[in-house]
Amino acid sequence: MSTIVTIARPFDPDRALIHLGAWTLALMWILPLAYAVWTAFHPSAYETRFDLLAPLTLENFTRAWTAAPFGRYYVNTILLVTMILTVQLVLCSLAAFAFARFDFPGRNILFALVLVQLMVMPDILIVRNYATMGRLGLIDSILAIGLPYFASGFAIFLLRQTFKTVPRELDEAARVEGCSWLGLLWRVYVPLARPTMLAFGLVSVSHHWNNFLWPLIITSSVHTRPLTVGLSIFATTDSGTDWSVINAATLITSGPLLIGFLIFQRQFVQSFMRAGIK
Repeated sequence: MSTIVTIARPFDPDRALIHLGAWTLALMWILPLAYAVWTAFHPSAYETRFDLLAPLTLENFTRAWTAAPFGRYYVNTILLVTMILTVQLVLCSLAAFAFARFDFPGRNILFALVLVQLMVMPDILIVRNYATMGRLGLIDSILAIGLPYFASGFAIFLLRQTFKTVPRELDEAARVEGCSWLGLLWRVYVPLARPTMLAFGLVSVSHHWNNFLWPLIITSSVHTRPLTVGLSIFATTDSGTDWSVINAATLITSGPLLIGFLIFQRQFVQSFMRAGIK
C-alpha cells in the first residue's frame, strides 16, 4: 500500500497580510455596488432593511427612465466616447509613429514634453479650456467636451513603445515594395499594435464615460449632457431622497461598463498584459 504524505505549508504572515488586504479592498469595492443592486431591485420600504423574502420589482428602473431623458444622455455619451477614442487613435498613432521611426531635430525634447502632459491634471486647465471654447463658440456642445482630450500623452507613449519593438526589416521590406509611410503604418504597425490599442481604448472609454467635472462645467442643456452629469442633476432635483430610484438610475448609467467588464474580463486582462500596462 502506498501512503500519501502531506506537508503542511508553514504560516507566512506576509502572505496572510496580503490576502487580508485583498479581501478588505474587495469588500470595500463590492459593498456599495451590492447595496445599489439591492435597493434598485426592491421597493423603497427595503432600502435599509435586508430581507431575503423581499419582493423583486423593476418599477424603480421604469420611474428613473421616465423621470429623466436618459435615452438622450446615452446617445450623447456614446457619441462622446466614440469621437474621443477615434480621434485619439488616429492622432496618437501618427505621433507615436513619428517618434518611433523618424529622426528629426528636437525629437527627444518634444517627446519629453509629451511625457510632461502625463503629470498635468486636466482639472488644472479647466478655466483656460473654458475660455478657449468660448472664443471658438463651442460652449454647450459635445465637441467642446471631447476637444481637450483629443491628444493623449498616455496613448502616444504606449504606441511609441510598441512601435519601437517592430523590426526595421519590416520597414525596409515594405518600402522596397513601394509602400508609403502611411501605408506602412496602416498595414504593418497598426495590426501589430492592436493589443495596445485595445488596452488604451478600454482606459479611454471608461474614463470619459465616467468623466464628470469638465462636462458639468461646459454643458448646460439636455441635448449635450452625458450620463454622469444627467445622473447628478437627476439625483439632486428630480428624485428627492428615494434611494431606490436613484440607485436604479446609477445602474442604468454604469450598467454597460459593468456588463462589458464581466463578459470580456479575460480579454481585458490579456490586452493589458500584452500592452505592458502593469
